[in-house]
Amino acid sequence: MSLLSFLPHRISQRLTALYFTVSSFSLQRRPQTTQTSTMVGMTVTKIPALKDNFMYLIVCNTTRAAAVVDPVAPERVLEVVQEQNCKLNQLLTTHHHWDHAGGNEALSDRFRQNPDWGELRVYGGQDERIARLTHPVKQDDTFGIGNLRVRCLSTPCHTTSHICYYVESETERAVFTGDTLFLAGCGRFFEGTPVQMYDALIGKLSQLPDDTQVYCGHEYALQNLRFGHTIEPNNEDIRVMLERAQAADLEGRRALVPSTIGLEKRINVFMRVQHPDMRAKFDTSEPIEIMGLLRAAKDKF
Repeated sequence: MSLLSFLPHRISQRLTALYFTVSSFSLQRRPQTTQTSTMVGMTVTKIPALKDNFMYLIVCNTTRAAAVVDPVAPERVLEVVQEQNCKLNQLLTTHHHWDHAGGNEALSDRFRQNPDWGELRVYGGQDERIARLTHPVKQDDTFGIGNLRVRCLSTPCHTTSHICYYVESETERAVFTGDTLFLAGCGRFFEGTPVQMYDALIGKLSQLPDDTQVYCGHEYALQNLRFGHTIEPNNEDIRVMLERAQAADLEGRRALVPSTIGLEKRINVFMRVQHPDMRAKFDTSEPIEIMGLLRAAKDKF
């Protein structure tokens, strides 16, 4: 995908759309069951899409107001909205890549065709590559989903305008991390640097409360944990999670996600660049240098 950065955006989007459509064709006929986390203040439904993507429907339990994160398969999202009898009017885009923002136009068009649904507000980083963007956001911008509070975290690196969304009720916390933070991993540095990923993972995401649930953009847990185990073979938390991943229904994408910030601090080597074991492994005390070395190693893994 890094080669696509040299092409005009519309051409690269079409090529990535073709790639993901072809690669996911064999999966499209399989049942892709949703998985719902029902909490006191909010409900989060994980909706599998394409080959290994996740879309998320966030519902305020009090008002039934809802937002969807990265709805690359809009018709499937609308089916889940109808099943849950909620009111969808917000679209949260983490970044411009087609497998995340590729459904923006189609979902916006569906709302225009059905004016009784109301306005669809499309959030995302300030980036002309995000289709139908109506509400550009930046670091610490806030808005609501019913009674839920949303704070935007600017996490450039995977893309220059990547946004994570931190959502709070009175009793729960969740963060939707797109392709910045995965379970036991992080996104490739397509448009950024180790400094930026360090700021995203250590300066911002690791500062969230440990019980914050982490909803990432892809199911990469098994590969990430296998890589982490090669870096920290004596890390018992990684070993336990690797065993869980090997036994889990990852093909159906029902297991492991969500993670939590506290768990990621224990199992995610990219969140552990300040740990003494990592300094010893890479023979340097500079965590940003370790971040770059880790990413280079993971890219070849």
